[in-house]
Amino acid sequence: MKSNASLIYGFILVVGDSLALVAAFVAAYILRSHFSSVPVAHPIPGTTYLSIFLLLLPFWILIFGLLGLYGNEIQDKRFVELGRLLVGSFIGLLFVTSYAYISNRIVFPSKLVPAYGFGLAFIFLAAFRNLARSIRSWLFGYGFGVTNLLLVGNTKITVELIELLSDYRVSGYRIVGVVADKAPAKQRFPNLKIFETFQEAAEHLRIRDIHGIVQTELYASGERNNDILEFAQTNHISYRFVPGNSELFVGNIAVELFRSSIPVIAVHQTALIGWGRVVKRITDLIFSSLMLIPAVPLMIILGLLVKILDFHGPIFYKDPRLSRFGTIVKVFKFRTHKQTFSGLTPEEAFAKLGQPELAREYRDNGDFLTDDPRISRIGRFMRRTSLDELPQLINILKGDISFVGPRALQSLELSQSDKKDMILSVKSGLTGLAQISGRRDISFSERRKLDLYYVQNWSLWLDLTILIKTVRVVLRRSGAK
Repeated sequence: MKSNASLIYGFILVVGDSLALVAAFVAAYILRSHFSSVPVAHPIPGTTYLSIFLLLLPFWILIFGLLGLYGNEIQDKRFVELGRLLVGSFIGLLFVTSYAYISNRIVFPSKLVPAYGFGLAFIFLAAFRNLARSIRSWLFGYGFGVTNLLLVGNTKITVELIELLSDYRVSGYRIVGVVADKAPAKQRFPNLKIFETFQEAAEHLRIRDIHGIVQTELYASGERNNDILEFAQTNHISYRFVPGNSELFVGNIAVELFRSSIPVIAVHQTALIGWGRVVKRITDLIFSSLMLIPAVPLMIILGLLVKILDFHGPIFYKDPRLSRFGTIVKVFKFRTHKQTFSGLTPEEAFAKLGQPELAREYRDNGDFLTDDPRISRIGRFMRRTSLDELPQLINILKGDISFVGPRALQSLELSQSDKKDMILSVKSGLTGLAQISGRRDISFSERRKLDLYYVQNWSLWLDLTILIKTVRVVLRRSGAK
């Protein structure tokens, strides 16, 4: 039967948000009225101020609801949630000030009160949401609020879901059974209940123990598919279907009328089209110009250090990489290799060192060596801090690459991906989802999956989220080698 965990959690969020907003604007009133030596412009009693705010509070919560802040899809998206909280706090404040103007009533005793209230509201709301999320994760560990899923199908997606949701204490989902009529599923997941047919699963599992059904395989028999859907509808169990060709259902999808009469689904290769592309380019121009101002002195210092410590070599290394539509661009980097090995392939460089066996170790380790003898002392420092990529601000200004996008790769590297053409439908980026998700700590195929997701699901908010997380990753040196 339907799990009430999400409903209860949503109710707790409503109550907590209400208390956070009240606390923020009461604190703003006290800060301005009692902790400032400057008299307020419109002294109003605290009880009057509070009563007006409590009267308008339900409308503020309604605004949060319209922004999707109480839906299931927002509960695991921390940065999206923070963005919507910021927008909701601002819209709610506009609503309160509009009420004061229309009703011709004084709501705030001073102009600083709404400013204080807005800042405190966002801080209190963000703190409460993080606390609520932590408590919910803690309760998952004791089995509270966990959603039970029945998986139907024996595909790669089924395996990915099983691995992704393997620990209910982290995911909040528990797999109670898998309908898979093939033997390998039983051998691979011996700890799960495997059923040959959906009817067998329905007979052996208690209905109240099934909160959701996820079908990952569309059967040839329409009757079998209808039985699963009708079972879910009859027993009020949530139902989800993962399409076999999932690429058709991600990215930029639009329902259009073909020749003004036939409804069709248009699937664009990327969401980054039209005005979105123009806005992204303008954003790149503005931010690269602003960042180059403080970056130039630092680049001069680093360039001098590279030249002093390895006098015979060039300061910059121009690396040919692939960008949008397969265009080859010269990406600027500070040279981190010793001049002796600059421009050589790893195999050539290690052979020159007399240690050809290191080339195999380098390749087997994902193009990385813990103590790579080719890298100079200053190069090692710049790689750990990602300062070697600072000159790429020039590439962004020129339009070769963007701030955010799939990682710029060499032709040989990208040829390993069967989705290279889709990845190259947008400009490569200085940073991207792969960089904030572990950089070299994740496999090559996983990094390309993240690149593909970015291409198909681009948005300005996603760019902003990646940039913010990039700063955190660089400061923590996560995956930097």
